[in-house]
Amino acid sequence: MQLFKVQGMTCQHCAKAVTQAVQDQDSTATVAVDVAAGEVQVESRLAPDVIIGLIGAEGYAAKAV
Repeated sequence: MQLFKVQGMTCQHCAKAVTQAVQDQDSTATVAVDVAAGEVQVESRLAPDVIIGLIGAEGYAAKAV
């Protein structure tokens, strides 16, 4: 399980966008978004830097924890 701190998420639409971005690249990925905490947990074959890039492409700043 990979954990990321994500800035800029404010609603469930944000959570859906982040989830979809990761799952578009790894359809088997499990993504759990906690908007209030600004955290995203990802279980995926994708490398952390790839996930950070995908989240960034959606307009959110992310870093691995």
